[in-house]
Amino acid sequence: MKFTALLHHLTIDLLRESFYSLKRKAAPGVDGVTWQEYENGIEDRRIDLHGRVHRGAYRAQPSRRVYIEKEDGRQRPLGVAALEDKLVQYAVATILNQIYEEDFLGFSYGFRPGRSQHQALDALSYALLKKKVNYVLDADIRGFFDNLDHRWLIKFVEHRVADPRILRLIQKWLKAGVMEEGKWSEVQTGSPQGSVISPLLANIYLHYSFDLRVNVWRRKYAQGEVVVIRYADDTIVGFQYQTDADHFLENLRERLGKFGLELHPDKTRRIEFGRFAEQNRERRGEGRPETFDFLGFKHISGKNGLGRFMVRRTTIRKRMRAKLRQIKQQLRERTRSRAPNRTVAPVDRPRLLQLLRGTGKPQEPGWIPGPGACALVAHSSPPEPETLGVLDAHPSTGSAMAPSTACAPSLS
Repeated sequence: MKFTALLHHLTIDLLRESFYSLKRKAAPGVDGVTWQEYENGIEDRRIDLHGRVHRGAYRAQPSRRVYIEKEDGRQRPLGVAALEDKLVQYAVATILNQIYEEDFLGFSYGFRPGRSQHQALDALSYALLKKKVNYVLDADIRGFFDNLDHRWLIKFVEHRVADPRILRLIQKWLKAGVMEEGKWSEVQTGSPQGSVISPLLANIYLHYSFDLRVNVWRRKYAQGEVVVIRYADDTIVGFQYQTDADHFLENLRERLGKFGLELHPDKTRRIEFGRFAEQNRERRGEGRPETFDFLGFKHISGKNGLGRFMVRRTTIRKRMRAKLRQIKQQLRERTRSRAPNRTVAPVDRPRLLQLLRGTGKPQEPGWIPGPGACALVAHSSPPEPETLGVLDAHPSTGSAMAPSTACAPSLS
């Protein structure tokens, strides 16, 4: 079934709901308009935007190119859309979700209403424990969001959407290009990662290029059980037999190549993993079963206290280190902002240990040890009025001193 008239669902009320569903602290796009600035006069703005969209006068603006650092040190390009583009994209995605939520398969979890990473991880754990999984294919698509073929994407959308006005809106966003350091550049392939509509378009693309194919393959060609878990472009496929895993991997490369995609040769792996993996590898004189990463967790083949097979999950080391660095930096910034009239002075470590053990006494009433082997020393000048709310009176001396939480703990 195709839907030939959808734009009339994009109403003024839907635009208002979409606006208040956007992230209020998100970075502005090329227009420089923030959520708070756009809220001023929102009633008139949404009426004007609604009219421009329905008249065809709405023009998509290019995305502002920014880069964020990945766990491995590389840079990930993101596209920050203008606020009006975010608003219209959110409204259109809300409409299209009503259609595609009926089509998407059950093993697809990424960026769907009512689904989350936790559900994907739970489904994977259940499959590894309860299903006949002896081999795992960790499939990684190289540069997925940057290599979406626009022509194929529009064809996929046209399978269900025949409203030319909705199709023109999607084409406008795909052809809007990106702005980097004041220079506009056209984008021939891909959808800006970070825009509101990109997750839905990515799911549509993978639904037709991957999901439907693997669902047919495991029913018609697989000799044993096959389980699939997909979150956006991160995919884990479990097999009962090694021959099924090898044949599927070869077929998948051909299938993705037809739509302008390719598997990353270094990150895509077929490994032996499951309740018999450790026993089989030990019999062959090999080491412990290999591990694989999925949604930020390293999955390890192990045993519980009764000696039965279980899957252990630990946070990926790179992400853990990156998060600890981020927390450490935030603690330093908050410490400095909360105690502007206090300085951090070094502490004699033996003396600090005596104080923590209760075997010593502070020599100065204004000195308190912190959890990170540092102390806050008050200035001789009285604190500013805004600082008084942060200071506590010492119960014995009555002098103004900072609470122990004001000194950031050392995380290194």
